[in-house]
Amino acid sequence: MTERHIQRREVLRGFAGCAAGIMAVELAPKEARGQGKGVYLPDSGLVTRKPKPLPYEEIPGFLSKGQIAPHHTAHYGGALRGFVSADERLSALLRSRQPLATVEHSGLLKSRVGKANSVALHELYFYNMGAKGGNPREDVRAALAKRFGSLERWAEDFKAACGAGRGWGLLARDAVNGQLYNVASDLHQDGVLWFGQPVIVCDVYEHAFYVDYKNKKADYVGKFVEHIDWKEVNRRFRQLG
Repeated sequence: MTERHIQRREVLRGFAGCAAGIMAVELAPKEARGQGKGVYLPDSGLVTRKPKPLPYEEIPGFLSKGQIAPHHTAHYGGALRGFVSADERLSALLRSRQPLATVEHSGLLKSRVGKANSVALHELYFYNMGAKGGNPREDVRAALAKRFGSLERWAEDFKAACGAGRGWGLLARDAVNGQLYNVASDLHQDGVLWFGQPVIVCDVYEHAFYVDYKNKKADYVGKFVEHIDWKEVNRRFRQLG
């Protein structure tokens, strides 16, 4: 991955973009965008309004079915239902002649962003994990080494970011300067990198690991790094250009 200027088609509508959070984490070509389907986050519930199915039931040696299933159903599914509800209620308000400067309207605006961010982050999270992990492509490894010193040094910094955040730890690329950053986020809509393009996402809320790891968050994060699906990460890097 080079640090050249970002082409127009590469710019995200946002990781935490203006007023829409990461509601459309897409790097799709014009044709795909016109169909409402992004190649960066394919088949997202933000487009289909249906939960994106899990690619696995469990990840042996990392996460059990008892850990993953309720996380996917209650937290990801609940966020998607909340997004759809808030979006539909806001659309109804816009079509009506009711005043918009109300507590309800303000609350819905904030809720829609938070729920949309949660949906996108959960989809990125579930799909960047795997049983075997794999290896980064040479260009991905080189990009991480250039920024962090080595793949191992990146992993150390990433785990520290995950430990610092109460909600999410991410590797993201800034669409403005092309630099890679490890980001610690406390909430779906807080602590994010404006114009950041998420490449690796780790959910560090307790609901993501408590069944299997209790309060041993560091153990969970360490296992996450061992089970990164580098094939998917390599694909995301390609979409960044």
